[in-house]
Amino acid sequence: MKIYTKEGDAGETGLYGGQRVWKNALRVETYGTVDECNAALGLVLTGITDAEVKDVLVRIQGELFEVGADLATPLARGETVPRVQASETERLEAEIDRFEAELEPLRHFILPGGSVAGAHLHLARAICRRAERHLVTLTQAEEINPEVGRYLNRLSDHLFVLARLVSHRTGVPETKWERPVRG
Repeated sequence: MKIYTKEGDAGETGLYGGQRVWKNALRVETYGTVDECNAALGLVLTGITDAEVKDVLVRIQGELFEVGADLATPLARGETVPRVQASETERLEAEIDRFEAELEPLRHFILPGGSVAGAHLHLARAICRRAERHLVTLTQAEEINPEVGRYLNRLSDHLFVLARLVSHRTGVPETKWERPVRG
C-alpha cells in the first residue's frame, strides 16, 4: 500500500465514510490538533524512564487515535468506529487523583518547565487545550460525541498533573510564577 494517494492534492481530504471536506475544515483542524498532541506525547516518551508513566502515556496515545477516529467519523455514520466512552474519561480522573496524592498541593501558579519530560508534557497539555478550543467551536456547528469534549478537558488536566509528577519523581523543582517587577 502506497502512503500517497494524490487525492488530497487539490486541498481536500476524506472523512471516514467517504465524505470529502477541505483540509482546513474545522473538523479536520480539530482531529489534526489531537494528532499534534499525540505526536508531542511521542516526544515525551523518548525521555521517560518511569515505567508507570510510560505505560500511561502509551495507553493515552492509543486513546487519542480513538479520539481522532471519532472526530473523523460523523455521528450520522453510527458506531462504525470505536467512540470515546465515559469509562476512558473516568480512568483519567482516577489517575489524576492518584498522582496528585503524591504531589505537594498546588498553592501558586507554576511556569511550564521542570524536567525535560515535564516541559514536554506541558507542551502536550497546551496542544490538548488548543484541540479542546477547536472542538468547542466544532460542536457549535456540528453534532459531535459529547464524551470527546469531556475526555480532552480531563486529558489536559491529566497532562498537567503528569508534568508535575515526572518533575517531582526526578527531583526537579517547579518554577513558581511571580509577578514581574515593573519599574
